[in-house]
Amino acid sequence: MTKALSLAEFTRLPRTVRAHLVDGLSTAIDRVAEAGPATHAFLRHQWYVAALAAYGGAARTLVVTAEDTPVLTLPLVAVGHPALRLASVPGCYWPFRGFGLALDAGDEALDVAIETLARHIRAMRVGPVYDGDPSVAALVAAARAKGWKVIDRFVAERFALDMAGQEGAWPRGSTLRKNRFHEKHLAAHGALNWRFVGGADWPDGFDALAEVERVSWIADLTDGSDAKFTDTGHGAFWRAAAADPVLARMMRAALLTVDGKPAAFSFDLDAGTLKYAIANSYDPQFAKHSPGKLLYYRNLVDAQARGMTEVDWGAGDSGYKRTIGATPAGEIRDWLFVRPGAMTLAARLLSPLWRRRPPTHAAILRRG
Repeated sequence: MTKALSLAEFTRLPRTVRAHLVDGLSTAIDRVAEAGPATHAFLRHQWYVAALAAYGGAARTLVVTAEDTPVLTLPLVAVGHPALRLASVPGCYWPFRGFGLALDAGDEALDVAIETLARHIRAMRVGPVYDGDPSVAALVAAARAKGWKVIDRFVAERFALDMAGQEGAWPRGSTLRKNRFHEKHLAAHGALNWRFVGGADWPDGFDALAEVERVSWIADLTDGSDAKFTDTGHGAFWRAAAADPVLARMMRAALLTVDGKPAAFSFDLDAGTLKYAIANSYDPQFAKHSPGKLLYYRNLVDAQARGMTEVDWGAGDSGYKRTIGATPAGEIRDWLFVRPGAMTLAARLLSPLWRRRPPTHAAILRRG
């Protein structure tokens, strides 16, 4: 009688892993985004289409497959003179600029990706991204193992709010009483309407957000180029990204109007149980009554009710974030990958300059 073999007695055959660089943005980007962590689900094909439309550049995509299933997609745009063969990952600064990696990609996929990149580019910038980003951390490890020089650059500290970890009732009763007091006095300016915008409301919903930005501190104290939703800011990106129904469903804004006129907003990107706080602003004529804070507390209570457990506030002014309960949650970094060879020496010499000059949000976006 023949003995049946147990699963443990079978030798696992290695997977067939291949990589190729294709012109344009590969449709495989969506498949990998859906196979990756929920926190990276927004890194879809239309996300990069929107970035190229808003900030320029012509893309190629490194696609890695395992048994013919896409497990890694890395969009690239050329930077500088073509002869230098420098590249950067396109995208939007908010929440971060990354690439897709399936949860089951495996080390072979990263190794093949690095080997393929070495044949086509000399150096590549990825980021800014968060410390511990699973896709970038895996690529850094694979690149260093193959002799690449990888240099990180501190950009900013980020803040996050752990709503699930709050002790006792949250928000506290005292906070809600203060908010009701401010709402009562805010109502003296006109009829208040608190509502949420999302899904099918885009892209038209961005008009109300842009209306608030045009009278906010951004317009008063800056040239307006850093506004998220205006024509002179980054409005083109968000409107283009919302053309993807999946992305549109992830975008959500809390909106306050006073007598029908937009007065404050909070705009977020929901990824699984994590809420990325992208932007918030208010009309300064109502500043005395803290409309932004009132709206954001309503937004957070709504998020809790929908099962969200954490809010990622990214970088920027930490004052109001700390007041609401956010704490430092790591750093945001830019990464420079330099292929082994002559460029490695240059990278060693230039790395102090790279680290000393963290780019601004606007500069990062202008450079693609």
